Amino acid sequence: MSASPETSSPEISSPEISPEMTTPAAGPQTGEAAIASPDYSVLKWLVMGTFIVILNETIMVNAIPRLMVEFSVGPRTAQWLTSAFMLTMAVVIPVTGWFLQRVTTRQALATAMTVFCAGTLLCAVAPTFAILLVGRVIQAAGTAVMMPLLMTTLMTIVHERDRGRIMGNVTLAMSVAPALGPAVSGVILHVASWRWMFGVVLPIAIAITVVGVRRLVNVGETRAGTVDWLSVVLSAFGFGPLVYGLSRLGGSTGAAYVPWLSIAVGAAAITLFVLRQLQLQRGGTPLLDLRALTHRTFTLALALMSIAFMAMLGSMILLPLYLQEVRGLSELQTGLLVMPGGLAMGLLGPRVGRLFDLYGGRPLILPGAVGVLVSLALLTQVGVDTSVWSILPAHVLLMVSLAAVFTPVFTLGLGALPPELYSHGSSLLGTLQQVAAATGTAVIIAVMAARETGLLDDGVNALEAQVGGMQWGFGVGAILAVVVVAIAVVMPGRLPEGSAEAGPAAH
Repeated sequence: MSASPETSSPEISSPEISPEMTTPAAGPQTGEAAIASPDYSVLKWLVMGTFIVILNETIMVNAIPRLMVEFSVGPRTAQWLTSAFMLTMAVVIPVTGWFLQRVTTRQALATAMTVFCAGTLLCAVAPTFAILLVGRVIQAAGTAVMMPLLMTTLMTIVHERDRGRIMGNVTLAMSVAPALGPAVSGVILHVASWRWMFGVVLPIAIAITVVGVRRLVNVGETRAGTVDWLSVVLSAFGFGPLVYGLSRLGGSTGAAYVPWLSIAVGAAAITLFVLRQLQLQRGGTPLLDLRALTHRTFTLALALMSIAFMAMLGSMILLPLYLQEVRGLSELQTGLLVMPGGLAMGLLGPRVGRLFDLYGGRPLILPGAVGVLVSLALLTQVGVDTSVWSILPAHVLLMVSLAAVFTPVFTLGLGALPPELYSHGSSLLGTLQQVAAATGTAVIIAVMAARETGLLDDGVNALEAQVGGMQWGFGVGAILAVVVVAIAVVMPGRLPEGSAEAGPAAH
């Protein structure tokens, strides 16, 4: 994939991206990604669009307690406002590899942002929970295009020596946006209806769409391609039932076999999906080229990112529930409490990237993974009377630790692939990241509900039973963090200079 000559746009400036993102890389790229004097300014419009759409992935978290009351739904149902968003992304992201080959960068941005804006408008006026959920699904369909578009463009035009630094800036959109979602919604909910969470975002998204489409330059050349719709159907019937079944485990209503049946259907469909991709790799065009998994560093990065997102998103669902329902904080107070962690993550992103370029990934990934474990272990100790001031440092530690992990892992994982697998690697990372986050949210909520029900049956009062359930939920996150530490131990510090890892797909 080669970039077009119109990738130069020095007159454009944006406060969202540091000046380094508009500095041409020193030296030529390798393979099909090679371009002369690349200009990184093309990334600023993609980063702005990605930031605003990913912000909405977690913006509902702080509003769930209020929406539970307004729409008369329980936590299991309400959490689908987040889980359905993630699952839709998991289903749509694999299709984007085919879509991005057929359209220009500008067309991809216009399509993604228009779909996102339509979903945002529907959410803002939704009269029922079901329509709100549909709006979230439409939002997610637009968001799903932005993530691979940004990552594939970055890997195509950014020189290897600059990737850590540039990826540190891109962390603002990929990791900080979901971290800031609860803080932004907390401020909005304090002064206005929950509908304004979408009402505020909509004009910003429209402005980014209009200006971005006018100013964005195209990177790469379009080419005809086909999509295997059977693979799309199998992925939808795999990931959806799997996470639904996990979310219903331990429930007190409905037949006990239903969750297990749903999990079995999902697992079977995912197995067929994998077999279909392996078949297409031999004589067709796979929706997801699984040969990316033959690269050890990429596979390790994929596993680490997926499990880390399971722990992060699940904990982000629990924390507002604890602060509001147990400690009695308002949405504004909850948002302000989690804001320092999100801001710390954003401020550290570029610095982490520079440290990665200088020292490699090991001095960042391993301490970061340990910090994630320590912070989640601290959160398992919350009680009915725990001071909110003891929650603040634990949350800041979690966000800072994740900042130390995400940038180097993203860079090492995608950098381990040859250029022809960049789009498939981005899609695999995005897909499994969202599935893992949705699964983690569903499992943690299911464990919390099951523990709470068990304590209530044992005669424990309602508030203490609720806290007991939350302790077990945070405990699941801590167990996942142990796995993150184990993978971090075997992650390499650097990739071989100037080349992707050796593997069958690289030849």
